[in-house]
Amino acid sequence: MEMNDAIAALTALGHAKRLAIFRLLVVAGPSGRMAGDIGDELGMPGATLSFHLKELVHAGLITAEPQGRFVCYRAAFEAMNGLIAYLTHNCCAGSPQAECAPVAMACSPGDACC
Repeated sequence: MEMNDAIAALTALGHAKRLAIFRLLVVAGPSGRMAGDIGDELGMPGATLSFHLKELVHAGLITAEPQGRFVCYRAAFEAMNGLIAYLTHNCCAGSPQAECAPVAMACSPGDACC
């Protein structure tokens, strides 16, 4: 991941509503959630939800797949893992006794990440 990509992702996640959307989609795993379900779950009106979803898609953190008249959103696990790797690259200068190494589970599109 490049620095500008990390900045875009962190900027997108730096808003409480977008962070809530992203976390909800991570819990949903590879099957994702329909836009209406996301709005219902988080109590967000459609226009507000649409704005925040667009920002997350633009940052590459989620994907959107049209399904007829509806859209299914999914967390982009590769981008999420890339951001975690970028943030923890050379953690504690590579010390083998490093206690700062990331403990987050790595998620891939085929994994059950919840």
